[in-house]
Amino acid sequence: MTLRPISLYDLEAHAQTALPSAVWDFIASGAQDELTLDRNRKAFDDIVLRPRFLVDVSERDLRTTVLGEEISFPVMLAPTGSQAQAHTDGEMAAVRAAGAAGTLMALSTPSNYALEKVAEAATGPLWFQLYHRGKDLTSMLVKRAEKAGYKAVAITVDTPLPGPKERDLRNRYRRPAGLELANFTGEAAGLGVEPGSAAAARWEMPESTPFLWEDIKWLRGETSMKIVIKGLITAEDAHMAAEHGVDGIVVSNHGARHMDSTLSSIEALAEMVEAVDGRAEIFLDSGIRRGSDVLKALALGARGVFIGRAISWGLAWNGEEGVRLALEILRVEFDRVLGYCGCTGVQDVHRGLVQLPK
Repeated sequence: MTLRPISLYDLEAHAQTALPSAVWDFIASGAQDELTLDRNRKAFDDIVLRPRFLVDVSERDLRTTVLGEEISFPVMLAPTGSQAQAHTDGEMAAVRAAGAAGTLMALSTPSNYALEKVAEAATGPLWFQLYHRGKDLTSMLVKRAEKAGYKAVAITVDTPLPGPKERDLRNRYRRPAGLELANFTGEAAGLGVEPGSAAAARWEMPESTPFLWEDIKWLRGETSMKIVIKGLITAEDAHMAAEHGVDGIVVSNHGARHMDSTLSSIEALAEMVEAVDGRAEIFLDSGIRRGSDVLKALALGARGVFIGRAISWGLAWNGEEGVRLALEILRVEFDRVLGYCGCTGVQDVHRGLVQLPK
């Protein structure tokens, strides 16, 4: 009998053996030499905690808010595409797990279940992640997301050019047969692509269309949802985003999947928080594996963090149950390290709890 995982690393190890090798590589790999993929973890490991004791931490409150929505603890599900590669229930399992955990899920544009269907199953807040593929497609997607009850649109800006990963090229990776990009099929999409048809099986998103600073104003005119920019890792871009009035920024290098030799997200966080100066909420993804990573990110100014690959690891374990397990592992670890650092809630987390490498 396979032992029940007790860490995200256990879930990862199981997923590597359970998934087809090409699917595993698609999920696990990073760009080029995968230097940034390794750096995302090393940078977290190089930050050390400065625990505080002789404080009554017998009761702890992990709740926080993100863009005005309360969540049970500051860990959310990142928008990862084609989750049905890891389990047939895909995004439906993930959204149910997020709701059971009392947290937020961001749905990816290339999801295998339509955004409306995912919203129907949701019991917690939802964001819609957007890949800009021209104003017509973007307008269609954001209007549907707003109508379905999504709270924010998170536009990914760190993929201005195609960036196939070398492992995928060697594997000649293709989306597994039977999985469709469901947000582009059916009547709601209005593209004339019928679900289950040969055309739906072949349908791929067009190449990226440039999304520029001035387009934020246009997007604001298309929706009343909060606007989040995902994929910035410099103070300069964070300042520009705040100047353009965005509601949130996800500090992210896309899990190191598209560009190598960059800063890790956690290395970029502090300078970006300083540049924004409270004008937008700051979140982080890329590299979260432990509850202590969550505390480190909060101590450096993030309001919450997103996990990405761990969703697929959980799905590979046992669908919804596996994703719930991944979230619960992080909740328990975060709760423990919060108490060890003398905090009774996320509001107590401060910069003095971490020491950066010299």
